[in-house]
Amino acid sequence: MDSILVILAISLALASVLNIILTKFSVSHIIGYIITGVVISNLFEFNGGNNQHTLELIGEFGIVFLMFTIGLEMSFSRLHKMKDLIFFNGFMQLVGCAFCIFLLSFYVFSLDVISSIIIALAFSLSSTAIVLPYLKRSKDIVTPYGQKSVAILVFQDLAVIPILLLLGFLSNNELGLVDVVLKTAVYAVIIIIFMFTLGKKVIGWLLHFSTDAKMDELFLGSVFTIVIGASLLAHSLGFTYSLGAFIAGMIIAETKFHVKVEEDISSYKDLLLGAFFFSIGTKIDITSLVSDFHLIFFGVAVVFLMKALIIYFIIRRQSNKSDSLKAAIALCQIGEFSFAIFTLAINEFLISDELGNYLILVTVLSMFITPFIVNKIYKIASLFVVEYFEADNIHPVTTRNHTIVCGFAILGRIVATELEKKGESFIVISDNLQHVLLARKRGYEAYFGHMDNEEVLESLNVVHADAVIVTVNSTKNKQIICGAILDFYPAIRLVVKVNSLEEKTALAGLKISSFVHAQYETARLLIKHTKMHSSETKSGQSNVSPLKSVSAKPYLQLTTSASAEKVSGRKPRDSDK
Repeated sequence: MDSILVILAISLALASVLNIILTKFSVSHIIGYIITGVVISNLFEFNGGNNQHTLELIGEFGIVFLMFTIGLEMSFSRLHKMKDLIFFNGFMQLVGCAFCIFLLSFYVFSLDVISSIIIALAFSLSSTAIVLPYLKRSKDIVTPYGQKSVAILVFQDLAVIPILLLLGFLSNNELGLVDVVLKTAVYAVIIIIFMFTLGKKVIGWLLHFSTDAKMDELFLGSVFTIVIGASLLAHSLGFTYSLGAFIAGMIIAETKFHVKVEEDISSYKDLLLGAFFFSIGTKIDITSLVSDFHLIFFGVAVVFLMKALIIYFIIRRQSNKSDSLKAAIALCQIGEFSFAIFTLAINEFLISDELGNYLILVTVLSMFITPFIVNKIYKIASLFVVEYFEADNIHPVTTRNHTIVCGFAILGRIVATELEKKGESFIVISDNLQHVLLARKRGYEAYFGHMDNEEVLESLNVVHADAVIVTVNSTKNKQIICGAILDFYPAIRLVVKVNSLEEKTALAGLKISSFVHAQYETARLLIKHTKMHSSETKSGQSNVSPLKSVSAKPYLQLTTSASAEKVSGRKPRDSDK
C-alpha cells in the first residue's frame, strides 16, 4: 500500500510540475501526462502486471466521461440535423482510410490479410480524447470544420463496436459471421430499448429528486451512477463502456439538467483523461523507441499523410479548401481506441507481439505529436490557403473614415444594423468566433481577434478610422481594450457603453471621448415615451396602446462629452436574444 501511495504522490507532483512548465510554452497538458507515464513506468517498473491493467481501466473511464459529454451535446434534434455529416462523411472516411491502409499493408509491406485488416481498421480511427477537448477549448467546435470533425469522430466512436466484434469473430472459430451479427443486433436492440424506456425514466427520476434535495454531492453521485451504470450495462452486452455513456448523455441532453451535469463532471472528466494519457505513457518502451525511431516516425508520417489526403477530399466535396484542410489536419492522427484493438489482437494471437508493440509505439508517437499540430492548425492551414478565422491574423484593410464596432453581442448587432441603414462604412471585430461567423453571415465585414493586440489595431487601420464603438460588457475587458487603443492612437474618437457610475469611474483614468450610460439613456427613453403617450392622450388618441407606443420606435442613443448624437435603433430579432 505504501509503495502505491508513493507512486501516486510522485506521479501527481511530476505531472503538476511538468504541466506548469509546458503551459508557459503553450504546450498541451496531454504531453505532460504522457511524459509522466514514461518516467514513472521506467522508474518503478510500472509497465505490466495488475497495476497496469487497473490503470488502463481507470484511464478508459476518462474516455467514458468524454463520450458522455459528447452525448450531452448530441441531442436527437442536433443528431438529426448532422445525420449526413455523421453517417456519410464518417462512413466514407472510415472505409476510405481503412481500404487504402489495407492495400498499403498487404501489398507494400507484405503483411498477412488478418494483420492488414486489423492495422487498417485501427489506423483509420482518430483521437477523440485529444481533438474534441481542443475544439471545445478553442471554440472551433462551432466552426464548419469543427462540426465536420466532431461528426466524423462520433461515427468513429460508434464504429469501434463492430470493429471489436469483428476481432472477436476472427479469434473465435466456433461462431460464424451470421451468428455474431445476429447476436450483436439483438443485444443492440435490447440496450437501446432499455435505455430509452425504463432507463430514461430512471435517469429522469434520479436527477429530479437529487436536484430537489439541493445537495450538490447527491446530484453528482446521481450523475456518476448514471454514467457508470450505463457503461457497465453496455459492456455486459458486449459493447464498449463508452457506448452506454454516450447514450446516457443523449438522454440527458433532452432534459433541463444537461448544462448543470456537464459543468459538474468537467473537472472529473479531465482528471480521468489525465489518467488515460498517463497510461499511454507507461506503454512506451524507451529502448525500442530510440533504436527504431526512424521506422516508427516513418509509420506515423505515412499514416498522417494518407489519412489527411483522404479526409481532405471527402470534406472538400461540400466544403471550401480551408475547412477541408483544417478537418484533415485535425483528424489525421491515430486514435486511443487503437490501443484496445492492438491489445486484443495480441492477446488473441491475431498479430505477433513484435508487430503489436511496433504498432502501439506508432500510435503513441502519433498522439504525442497531435497536440502540437492541432494547437497550430491555423498556422499550418495558412501555408496552403488564406485563413479568415485565425485569431489576430487579419489581412490589413485599406478602408478609411470607417467605424470599428468592438463586440457583436446584442448591442453590437444593433449598432451594426443602424450603421448599415445610414450607409456608414464599418468593421466588426470580436474575440467570439460564433459572433464573427454570425456577422459574416449577415454580410458584414467581420474579423476574429483581440483589440488589445497592436497588430490587430494596425490591420484594422485604426489611425484612419472615424471612431471605435466598444460594446463589450466586462469592465476589465473595456479597460484593457480602451487602454490598448488609446496607447496605439490617442487621437481616436472612442465611444464606450457603461452600465453604472462605478464602471464609468473605473474608466475615468482613460481619455475616452464619449460614454453612453445604459441606465441613464434607458431612463430618458422611458420619460420621453411617457410624455409622448400623455400628449397623444390629451389630443384624443387614447385608443393607442401604451405598449405599442413604446415599442413602435425603439432606438439607440450615443452621447458624447460635448453633445448628444441620436442614432435610430431597431427592436432586436429573436435570433439576437
